[in-house]
Amino acid sequence: MTSFGTNYNSTILENPPWLDTGDNAWQLTAASLVGLQSIPGLTVLYAGLVKRKWVINSMFMTFYAFAMVLLCWSIWAYNVGFGQYMLPFAGKPGPLLTIGELIRQSDLPSTASPGPLSTQDFPKATMAYFQFVFAAITLVLIAGGYLGRMNFTAWMVFVPLWLTFSYCVGAYSLWGGGYLFKLGVIDYSGGYVIHLSSGTAAFTGAYWIGPRLKQDRQNFQPSNIPLMMVGAGIVWIGWNGFNGGDPYSASPDAGVAVFNTNLCTATSLLTWMCMDLIFYKKPSLIGAVNGMITGLVAITPAAGVIAGWGAIIMGVCSGTVPWLSMNIAGKRMRLFTHHVDDTLGITHTHMVAGALGGFLVGIFATPEGSEAFGLANYGGAITGNGKQVWLQIVGALFIIGWNLVWTSLILLFIKYVLRIPLRYSDELLLIGDDALHGEDAYCFYDNVDGLEPSPSAHLRALDLEKHSMPGLGHVRTGHLGRKDDVLEGIVPAEGSASGSGGGDVTPPVQKTGDGMDIKSD
Repeated sequence: MTSFGTNYNSTILENPPWLDTGDNAWQLTAASLVGLQSIPGLTVLYAGLVKRKWVINSMFMTFYAFAMVLLCWSIWAYNVGFGQYMLPFAGKPGPLLTIGELIRQSDLPSTASPGPLSTQDFPKATMAYFQFVFAAITLVLIAGGYLGRMNFTAWMVFVPLWLTFSYCVGAYSLWGGGYLFKLGVIDYSGGYVIHLSSGTAAFTGAYWIGPRLKQDRQNFQPSNIPLMMVGAGIVWIGWNGFNGGDPYSASPDAGVAVFNTNLCTATSLLTWMCMDLIFYKKPSLIGAVNGMITGLVAITPAAGVIAGWGAIIMGVCSGTVPWLSMNIAGKRMRLFTHHVDDTLGITHTHMVAGALGGFLVGIFATPEGSEAFGLANYGGAITGNGKQVWLQIVGALFIIGWNLVWTSLILLFIKYVLRIPLRYSDELLLIGDDALHGEDAYCFYDNVDGLEPSPSAHLRALDLEKHSMPGLGHVRTGHLGRKDDVLEGIVPAEGSASGSGGGDVTPPVQKTGDGMDIKSD
């Protein structure tokens, strides 16, 4: 480790010979774009997609994960993913906190190959932050599968454990110089490390945590579509840094990666929209956002190593295969309808799309793109290198298998060893944010003199307490009825569309003595 005494050379520290200021500036910019994808990007996207009573909780889960990952990353996790060799799938854990370590030239000591994948022309602090935002967004993506019921305390424990025993293993294996890296598996920017792993963890965790309330599964109407679109826009444009930053330089290949990313994403969005038109006879904005996400995910393992026409083909595939997975398998297979309640469909948009993209890069990778990225392979199957397809399958199977096992072990450890429930009680799930955090996302009219809860809210709360949930007798119904839809998970508004679970769950209308309409189960 380099140390600096009182007689250091200020010129070397301010402008060392290895520093490329353009590369450093782009890498910090790319890292900031990826950070914005998590906060506020996915944070507000989730807030718009979930029911009103889960807005605070969903945002808090992402906010906490972002902060906790950075702390763990600095103290031990960065070196597990990108440090000195310890095991074929993990580096030696250790802190990255001294000024000597942070300011010196970045390197990946386990890669043992010359070029940009071994040493970079910017400081290690830049590399550490760039890799941190990738680690953070992976946990944020996992949260999308657990929303609407996971115990926040369990989530607090889950984040550092999963980061250490799952994410860092994938990162080292594929990027840090581990055995999949040496085997020649291509993962340009995280199709496997980030998306396949987060999708697998969302699928596995959703099984162990258990489902949302039945009423919430049947009617999980989004709280704010415009807010969702704000988040979607940030995620899409932020992906320019996600894929454009992975050559570790402001290189021609970075430009190719950005172009292909947007081309594949646009194609995927339009393809998904066409699938909705064909099968449902109307285009869906939420569906288009799903198509956008699957396109971004599928192109990630391939962004800088394929041609533009390959990006279009990948976009068509990512707009159809995950659509079929979500709309056919997700709605008809007993596995998803009875056992795995993946709230936002992370299994389909990330696990399926990530595996698909990883497979397709084995077909469409070009020798020129691979060389520009610093890879020592001969492209994909289109150039006669059919072996690359099998290597991609091996890489996908490792990531899926590792995450199935370790996500399960971590959640079972939290539940049975630490004795922390993974899921909130039904009583708390009925109320949501107000009971869990004492906050309401939309509180524009709080504390206004003369404002009282609407009669319908009071009557619905009273009727629910009396007839449906006797266990809630100790909760003040005036508090429950403070917002007209705080109980929307149980009593959807008249005429509201049912959720993706299908079926009309609107209770029948009854007349009260004063002629007012109320809902009852």
